[in-house]
Amino acid sequence: MNADRYARGMRMLEAVDGATGQEVVKNLARSFPDFARYIVEFPFGDIYARDGLGLRERELATVAALCALGNASPQLRVHVHAALHVGCLPREVVEVVMQMAVYAGFPAALNGLSVVREVFAKSGIALPLD
Repeated sequence: MNADRYARGMRMLEAVDGATGQEVVKNLARSFPDFARYIVEFPFGDIYARDGLGLRERELATVAALCALGNASPQLRVHVHAALHVGCLPREVVEVVMQMAVYAGFPAALNGLSVVREVFAKSGIALPLD
């Protein structure tokens, strides 16, 4: 394990999702330590740490990609929460997911909006947005 890469990844993960992300890694590491390390090192230690995009933009891109996949509701839930955590506005999150209807289809966007509704409710964000 590259200790610098892992440490950088853990710092980025904390910046993106606070203690929640670290708890996910800790729980995963109990059963699959190598995979937990991969999640910290590659996405967060390498990609999220790059220059060129801020955390807000990275999270909006991640929300769009996970929504478009159509089969990643648990991960989408985490990243909708993370998008709010790094300062994305609720309206921005909703608009990114709605945009996916054009490129990923209405079912993917509807499923994404269902996840958004759930995360917003838990975060005290009322819908519809004004």
